[in-house]
Amino acid sequence: MTEVNKVRLDKWLWAARFFKTRSLAKDAIDGGKVKYNQQSCKPGKAVELGIELVIRQGWVDKVVIVLELSDKRKNATLAQKMYSETDESIEKREKALIERKQMMDAHVAPAKRPNKRERRHIHRFKNINSE
Repeated sequence: MTEVNKVRLDKWLWAARFFKTRSLAKDAIDGGKVKYNQQSCKPGKAVELGIELVIRQGWVDKVVIVLELSDKRKNATLAQKMYSETDESIEKREKALIERKQMMDAHVAPAKRPNKRERRHIHRFKNINSE
């Protein structure tokens, strides 16, 4: 990759393929979903090698260490070489995934939707209990 001295945080997150667009990366930073060395920051913050970023994506936080700087978006294999995720972060994500799957397994969906008569009974029951 080319030698880059300064890269904006939103550009780096976009180039490292954490977000599809720079505006999504900017919104995430402004919304407090990205921490720069455990502190909130602005989208224009210059990224440095070796710093720790905590990125909230979906249900879990990813903790990554910056290994390379780039302001150009390239293919996914090169983007993955720009950072390394910590072992604790990987374990935490996998544990959270297993917990969510177990919660979904515990949820039993009804066999069928209630018909009109059954819905009337449900509404009557709810109205009696809500008063």
